[in-house]
Amino acid sequence: MIRAVIVDVDDTLSLTEAASYDLENEVLALMGRAPMTRQAHLATWGEPLLDAMPHRSPGVDLGRFAELFPAANRRYLAEGRLDVIPPENLAALDALVEGGRTVLLLTSRAEAEVLHLLAPDHALASRVTGAYHQGNTRFRKPDPRVFDELLAETGFHPGECVYVGDSPGDAVAAGGAGMAFIACLQSGVRRLDEFEAAHVTAAVGTFPEIISAIRALEERGEDQPENHAEGGAQQR
Repeated sequence: MIRAVIVDVDDTLSLTEAASYDLENEVLALMGRAPMTRQAHLATWGEPLLDAMPHRSPGVDLGRFAELFPAANRRYLAEGRLDVIPPENLAALDALVEGGRTVLLLTSRAEAEVLHLLAPDHALASRVTGAYHQGNTRFRKPDPRVFDELLAETGFHPGECVYVGDSPGDAVAAGGAGMAFIACLQSGVRRLDEFEAAHVTAAVGTFPEIISAIRALEERGEDQPENHAEGGAQQR
């Protein structure tokens, strides 16, 4: 049985790449810098923000960017432009919890970027048991050791877990940790052919489809990411 469903945040639980691109360019404008290209943003999407910014905007003053970013980020959140979780995705989380599964978040975000998601009055409060991020993990995706703290603290075996994400790095991390991996392609940021097939157990076109994908994994009795997905919402 899949006991734990571990979910990535950006462009998995919520669609954030386009909004993040606008947000980061606003911060660059405050610094008097030219905007990054969308191509540069997409090429580094999924990396920790401060790791990605030198590639997105070569020569950027990371200290100044880090100083200006939080206020702009809070404004985007207050305006409802960032981290909007669709009702159907919340319903999918409800179905997982009602089915006896533990829902956890694992993201490359810094701690400050996830605190609002963990607030007691947030919609995720009753649905998500815990969150793992740069503040409480020693390693970063695609390193499979990014799951070390989660597995140690929860006591779950990798074979009891499935990771849901949108990037090849997510797949590599899960596969290396011995977990099943579901590629969520809803955002359109990635295509399935960009993933290493060996690390993809299933692929879905929308987040709510993970419910049926997980059931299918259990029906096959499969707890290792050995089989390949070759199309949206497909499993093999």
